[in-house]
Amino acid sequence: MRITVFGAAGNVGSRVVTEALTRGHDVTAVVRDPARFGELHPEATHRAGDAGVPEHIAELSAGQDLVVNATRPAPGHENQHAAVSRALLDGLARAGGDVRLMIVGGAGSLTVPGKEAPGKGGGVLAIDDPAFVPTAWRHIALASNEQFDAVRTADTEVDWTYVSPSALLEPGVRTGVYRLGADELIVDAEGNSSISMEDLAVALLDEAERPKHHRARFTVGY
Repeated sequence: MRITVFGAAGNVGSRVVTEALTRGHDVTAVVRDPARFGELHPEATHRAGDAGVPEHIAELSAGQDLVVNATRPAPGHENQHAAVSRALLDGLARAGGDVRLMIVGGAGSLTVPGKEAPGKGGGVLAIDDPAFVPTAWRHIALASNEQFDAVRTADTEVDWTYVSPSALLEPGVRTGVYRLGADELIVDAEGNSSISMEDLAVALLDEAERPKHHRARFTVGY
């Protein structure tokens, strides 16, 4: 499989690149600044490009099977999150073909198991539960919710998948063991919601190789 990864020098992106290369895929690792090429996996093809520019996306997705977006807005620029997703959809539509898009998003739009919002007739969103989204994280969680809305409401023929990690996403170890869900936060027996970045990459590549979620969101956790 030919895979392009935007945000390839980041915490999640670098792990996606490594996991894909380990499985024998042909990976193009993309960063905005060529000065960061030294941070990229030496076995990947290094390219410069901006996930917020449709022309860059169209060029870097040409001839590829999958585009993964693992970019994250810089502090103070959270409003770019949704705009980048729209640009990705636009760029892939311009490129034509059957290039699939997978977006690594956030957990804030997932519902909390066993909780209902008073008077709203629906579940409590993780973003509204401080146990899962502390106040300090709320700004990026809001941006991720807007990102998800931009993707799920888009009028597009692009085959997209939105990946929501657990509430706690940190560097860790690759176990290869995880659970999948749809729109509800995955929690363990103690009520914790977590996944390592390494196992998130495993789940993402498993989905890439054996697609099950077309134009849909899935979540992954322990």
